[in-house]
Amino acid sequence: MVTAASQPLGAAARTRVGTRAPAVRHLGPNWYASVMGTAIIANAGAALPVHVPGLRTACTVVWALSLLMLTTLLGARALHWRHHRDQARAHLLDPTMAPFYGCLSMALLAVGGGTMIVGVDWIGTTAAVALDTVLFIAGTLIGLAAAVAIPYLMVARHKIAADQASPVWLLPVVAPMVSAALGPLLIPHLPAGQAQQTMLYACVAMFGLSLLATLVMLPIIFARLVTGPALPLALTPTLFLVLGPLGQSTTATNKFADLAPGVVPAPLDQGFTVFAVLYGVPVMGFALMWLALALAMVVRARRQGMGFAMTWWAFTFPVGTCVTGAEGLGKHTGLTAYDWLAVALYAFLVLAAATALVQTARGLVSGKLLAAPR
Repeated sequence: MVTAASQPLGAAARTRVGTRAPAVRHLGPNWYASVMGTAIIANAGAALPVHVPGLRTACTVVWALSLLMLTTLLGARALHWRHHRDQARAHLLDPTMAPFYGCLSMALLAVGGGTMIVGVDWIGTTAAVALDTVLFIAGTLIGLAAAVAIPYLMVARHKIAADQASPVWLLPVVAPMVSAALGPLLIPHLPAGQAQQTMLYACVAMFGLSLLATLVMLPIIFARLVTGPALPLALTPTLFLVLGPLGQSTTATNKFADLAPGVVPAPLDQGFTVFAVLYGVPVMGFALMWLALALAMVVRARRQGMGFAMTWWAFTFPVGTCVTGAEGLGKHTGLTAYDWLAVALYAFLVLAAATALVQTARGLVSGKLLAAPR
């Protein structure tokens, strides 16, 4: 009798847990891309090489919006893990969803970086450094964990065919590159000497980690595009994700060059500047080639009926990293061509982010974006 009675009670308990917070049951880690795409508008806009009245204030407002989005999403994802652990585990075992856990790291880092770039205007240096320190440490640890754990799951647990390779695979391995690009913002606030040098070289190490992992992934992804079936229409915007490691690595090398003088002894400090130019110029050239290819593929998909999906946020953060990369190259080469490139890419970024933000808001209001996937 005890056993018979416990089964309905257990089933009832599972039913109660499954029905709590139903709105967040299908809220996956891919939603952090919206935070990244919003924060990069502030981070990239603040360093544009042209003076636009009110631009910095507008960027600070956008940063505040990204901080609000991050806080709200962290709370919603906590509810998801508490009440829908079965779905959360299913996301980790889904090769199409698991890589998006890298977005959590990048969302934390992007908002933290924006705190030092523009948020400092509103909250002051002390609070900005404290907030960015917390977000940077959390984002970096999560990013390093994702860079190991997600590829491990892909090898050990996921069932993946050769023709399933996707640009989404880059998300966990590119997260340490974001740490490498934004970590230098904290260097001036560390004690001079060993602390600053350790931070700089740690960022360089994460640059190398992410770059080499990306070079392993890219040939697999391109081979699938050429020899495998076409990407589903909804995944076509993810082609823009390839721009992420390209633009972010260029940004990182330029940040190293900015901070190296006074941190590392000569001639190493000048070597960082030389490396920033010799690396950044060819990589930015490849990024522009890939941008043209990705745009052509998106136009083709749009003509075939591609509608809005959360993958449209791929138009934002990767392009934003190319903006910051072009800004850095303009500074270190003195070429106005890079300044104009940064402005043109930023205009595209703002348009893409505004479109994605409006469409996401509509999808939330209608409930379509949080509904069970078909």
